[in-house]
Amino acid sequence: MQAEFLFFLSGGLLLGFISGANYMGNIFGTAVGTKMLSFRSAAIICSVFIIFGAVIGGGGTSATIGKLGMISTMSGAFVATVAAFAAIFIITRTGIPVSSTGAIVGGIIGWNLFTGRAVDFSVFTQIILSWIASPFISCIFAMVLMLAVRKFLHKVSVPILYQDTFVRIALILTGAFAAYSLGANNIGNIVGVFIPSLHITSPEFFGFLYLSPEGELFLLGGIAIAFGIFMYSHKVVNTIGRGIYELSPISAWVVVMAHSLVMFLFASQSLHSFLVSHGLPAIPLVPISSSEAVIGAVIGIALLKKGRGLQTRPLGRIAVGWLVCPVFAIVISYALMCLLSIKVEA
Repeated sequence: MQAEFLFFLSGGLLLGFISGANYMGNIFGTAVGTKMLSFRSAAIICSVFIIFGAVIGGGGTSATIGKLGMISTMSGAFVATVAAFAAIFIITRTGIPVSSTGAIVGGIIGWNLFTGRAVDFSVFTQIILSWIASPFISCIFAMVLMLAVRKFLHKVSVPILYQDTFVRIALILTGAFAAYSLGANNIGNIVGVFIPSLHITSPEFFGFLYLSPEGELFLLGGIAIAFGIFMYSHKVVNTIGRGIYELSPISAWVVVMAHSLVMFLFASQSLHSFLVSHGLPAIPLVPISSSEAVIGAVIGIALLKKGRGLQTRPLGRIAVGWLVCPVFAIVISYALMCLLSIKVEA
């Protein structure tokens, strides 16, 4: 990659780093909060499979986010991602999980406002509707899964000694699936805005492993996320794991599985193509908020117990964070473009 491109890409890598803090909490916050997994083990599994998901399945949502504003310059992509990074950084310091999708959408809109370019409202509408739908879908999935698990455990007697072992294995396997799905769905938030301005030559590794230019971006973005997971995710892990609702190990597994299914539905190009080829309504390939999906699942578990024990104050803070984050990103993006314009004119 050219040195100039790598410099501008640093904005996306910073965004990936700070997003890792939110991603880890959404995938393994419940497992760590219930003491079923150590933070270190969860971070390793999460990092590896997020990278796999980003490289293997990240093309669909990246194309969608790239169409939102069609930022055709590397400097514009840099400003949008730096603005998204700054907005997430400010809010994440409070321990509130926020949406990298909301942040990058805000960054792109700020750039569009400054340059006078129109937002693709068909794409924007798809993203907004997916944000609204995803927590409700996750809530329903969690309730259905929890009822099915209860019925299964009622019919099949599993000794208490083995239950924890089974649940721990299930959390690991489901967490790996969740990390893969999240990497595939959300890598577009990290590097999708750079694809329209991508002009690099693809290398071959070891004579057989080939990565397209987009694949190289997805790999670098995934590695940046992994660094963020290890270095900056403790606060959000605690908020998701213990701050909203006290989960049992089994309900923690249900939350992760429901979240995983929702992320996969909105990221799977194979599923999208299958539905289209059979004349069925296709699920849009849209990056959705992992935070919204996992919290929707937690609420689903709480609703089965008529809401007893649900902490409404943290939910209120999280809702405010979701609303404020894209606004912060819009303002920061627009302000950065103004500053850069003044500097160029001077």
